[in-house]
Amino acid sequence: MGLEGERKVTQQRVRVVIVGGGTAGWMAGAALARLLSGQCTVRLIESEAIGVVGVGEATLPHIRAFNERLGIPESEFMARTRATFKLGIEFRDWGRIGDSYIHPFGTFGRGSGAIDFHHYWTRLRREGHDLPPLDELSYACKLAREARFDHPVRGEGSLPSTFGYAYQFDALLFAPYLRGLAEEAGAVRTEGMVVDVERDGKSGLIRAVTLAGGERVEGDLFIDCSGFRSLLLGQTLAEPFEDWSKWLPTDRAVAMPCRTETAVTPYTSAIAMPAGWRWRIPLQHRTGNGYVYASDFIADGDAALALEQAIEGEPLAAPRLLRFKAGRRRRSWVGNCVAIGLASGFLEPLESTSIYLVQQAITALIELFPDRQASASDRDEFNRIIDLEYDRIRDFLILHYHATDRDDSPFWNYVRTMEIPDSLAEKLDLWRRRARVVKYREGVFLDASWIAVYLGQGIVPEGWDPRADVAGSADLLRAVGDLRVEIARDVAMRPDHRGFLARYCPMVDAA
Repeated sequence: MGLEGERKVTQQRVRVVIVGGGTAGWMAGAALARLLSGQCTVRLIESEAIGVVGVGEATLPHIRAFNERLGIPESEFMARTRATFKLGIEFRDWGRIGDSYIHPFGTFGRGSGAIDFHHYWTRLRREGHDLPPLDELSYACKLAREARFDHPVRGEGSLPSTFGYAYQFDALLFAPYLRGLAEEAGAVRTEGMVVDVERDGKSGLIRAVTLAGGERVEGDLFIDCSGFRSLLLGQTLAEPFEDWSKWLPTDRAVAMPCRTETAVTPYTSAIAMPAGWRWRIPLQHRTGNGYVYASDFIADGDAALALEQAIEGEPLAAPRLLRFKAGRRRRSWVGNCVAIGLASGFLEPLESTSIYLVQQAITALIELFPDRQASASDRDEFNRIIDLEYDRIRDFLILHYHATDRDDSPFWNYVRTMEIPDSLAEKLDLWRRRARVVKYREGVFLDASWIAVYLGQGIVPEGWDPRADVAGSADLLRAVGDLRVEIARDVAMRPDHRGFLARYCPMVDAA
């Protein structure tokens, strides 16, 4: 889905009012101001007194396309946000204590051919052959494990073309950087706190917001980026919230940065804990840490203590507590109000989907951008797209918890035995029987992502694509061995990740 598209420029521009700043607000502001400058005016209202939820961000590869469309130079963006590269997510102790696998931003094998690599791997595994770890048969995984990085190369069949990458950056630096871009393009920022929302008595549409100082701000389209408060969509328009905590019971996180004393890895780590999991996000200047947990299974103080004992270096701040609930608003666009980010819904940070969901909402809004009065069909299509994204990500996150053999704590017993959505149960059944992954035309996590978690957490299929039986076992084993050697040889020639960062995007102080 692209952000651009030819649109008829109306004589009177749509007045867009964004309530709330932070990552979501300024991503929306920058995109609208730079890509639809002739279509709308952008005014963003935020209060320094409220602050933002910024604890260090890990992203998905889609953010690269967003930055490119906004004309953001990669090296400048990374230097300003003190970013590192991200080749995937490491999962430790999820299937069993002692396990470790990487969900790569890339394929397994060569990523080409009529039959996906995992079908051959499954056949050989079921035949009882001793196979290399799956991580060593993925270029992205091997690159990550060796703490190396280089940009992908083009060329079908080339191993260095079989991966993508994202970023790990300081969220508190990202929003100010985007603010500068938005203001350069004409967006106007207003400091203030919204204390009242005015609605039309007949249509129910939002007409204006009133600030604490008494200023009244009118608009045609209001974008709710007010975070968990969901000031416009949730509080004012009373759009119902669908609670998914029975499947995703983690409802709190304690976060604390520390000095980086180990390798600056080109991947994010998600380490399972007795009542949830712990993140490790290495940036150029520090490491972000957090414990995402279910408060029904551990007290806040015990979670904070567990995090303090687990981090690798000197703490740079006291533990910070965040509260949340997994789920989404039934609709994200109601009337002339569009909610983006936490105001629309929340899915815990396990697979770094927060900024992706913001980006997809902005993309859909720009493609369906209304005249001064939005049509019902545009709203319905926007809501269909956003619902689909949330629902499919929800199933993918539940899979991580449910696909485990762990029974060492009440939390893991609960998620291992809980009833799961029918949509996920169908996916699991198809995988177990035939090693097939449900195909999507839309949505973020495609085959390699599901394969990584299925196999990484011990769900080996009973069957496979029958075309994988054509080749002889000896030939397949030889090919797997050759592939492992070729990947290792090529990765060994790639630069050290930290050294690459020092040359390409050394961090700078934010302006």
